[in-house]
Amino acid sequence: MNIAAINKLRALLVLPTGGQISYITPGTYSWVCPPGITQVSVVAIGGGGGGITYGASSATYTYAMNGGTGGGLGWKNNITVIPGNSYTVVVGVGGLKSTYSGTGGSGGDSYFISLLTVKGGGGLGGSYSASKSGGTYIGDGGGNGGAGTTSGGSGNGPYSGTGAGGYSGNGGDSSGVLSFAGNGGGGGSGIVSDTHWSGGGGGTGIYGEGVSGTVNGGGGSGGGDGVASPGGQGGLYGGGGGASSSIYYGTGGDGAAGAVRIIWGAGRAFPSTLTTDI
Repeated sequence: MNIAAINKLRALLVLPTGGQISYITPGTYSWVCPPGITQVSVVAIGGGGGGITYGASSATYTYAMNGGTGGGLGWKNNITVIPGNSYTVVVGVGGLKSTYSGTGGSGGDSYFISLLTVKGGGGLGGSYSASKSGGTYIGDGGGNGGAGTTSGGSGNGPYSGTGAGGYSGNGGDSSGVLSFAGNGGGGGSGIVSDTHWSGGGGGTGIYGEGVSGTVNGGGGSGGGDGVASPGGQGGLYGGGGGASSSIYYGTGGDGAAGAVRIIWGAGRAFPSTLTTDI
């Protein structure tokens, strides 16, 4: 038997082993399936939306310059793959903050193979006196990013950045000056300081479902907390950015980037079965 035949036989005898890979920087990647692996499980979190600020300076302004909404989280198990083949991975950007009369930037979608396979949709950017939905998802399970509900224009202040979606429920909503906890392991919406400014929403972690994020920007499932300051940034991954009624208090906050994590090996499955690193 020649060397080439021996190497081919060795390749056929490779036994599947467990492993994982995480993509946490926005961009487009190509994942090459390892030898012996024919199925993977994936979680994808979309980027959070950016918040908005009124560009004039006054301690008295109470405009509803609102925060961005959180990215959605989708997970899917038993995706068929072929050893040696390359598959597309996209990680969504966090939306950038903006100044009125503009709108905060929307977060980018995160997905594996295609938007129809498994996706965490990007959250929406904040704008003046407008309610916004959170990022959506596609997969076997997951959750939408939290929604933001405005209380009106002047005199009501900005709602906060909302939480990233959870593994079995939605991220925390924000309504006027109220902050809500996340659901199903998702992030909570950010802190709101009376009618002047709001902080970033909590992000959601990529290692499987854990405790939901608390009010005032707590991260869910090990995700990062939203920054609790005027126009604070959203927490990793997928938290929406906060906002400000006036640059006297600070600028808006950027949304957090999304993420994609791929795992493989016997018995491993989202939302929480052997999903930590091995």
